[in-house]
Amino acid sequence: MARKPAPAKAAPKAAAPKIAAPQAASADSAFIRELAQLLNETNLTEIEVERSGLHVRLAREIHVTAAPAPAYAPAPLAAAPAPIPVAIAAAAAAPSGPDYSKHPGVVPSPMVGSAYLAPEPGKPPFVSVGTKVTAGQTLIIIEAMKTMNQIPAPRAGTVTQILVEDGAPVEYGEPLVIIE
Repeated sequence: MARKPAPAKAAPKAAAPKIAAPQAASADSAFIRELAQLLNETNLTEIEVERSGLHVRLAREIHVTAAPAPAYAPAPLAAAPAPIPVAIAAAAAAPSGPDYSKHPGVVPSPMVGSAYLAPEPGKPPFVSVGTKVTAGQTLIIIEAMKTMNQIPAPRAGTVTQILVEDGAPVEYGEPLVIIE
């Protein structure tokens, strides 16, 4: 909250004017009430004022407490799903295609990222199935952390399969291309 700066120190205080005690007390209490109202209206945490030899400082204590964690109602339970026939469950658990990670001509992804088959959108791909490549020739680009990383052919040969789609996310060690 905002804090009003203390007034600059003035010369030694002059004697307060002589006011009858009841009048001074009621004037002081009205002044203090006005300051308290100002404190509430402006959301200040502190006011310090000096007037006619009367020095008043009002401060509000702010207690910060952590809000309780919201209570979430558990999600309603749905009806139990129908049992899946064993033949369908076994087919779903089986891999959808051959495992190319053990193939002797596989080129695995050296990093996690997005694979691109062409240098930029609309351009022809670096390689296609049937392309003869030399060692070091760029096969694919993998974008990782906004950096384009060229993936070179580890050896010369012919590209027999491209195992990723253009723009597809790839994991470390995932087969990208087969060169035979």
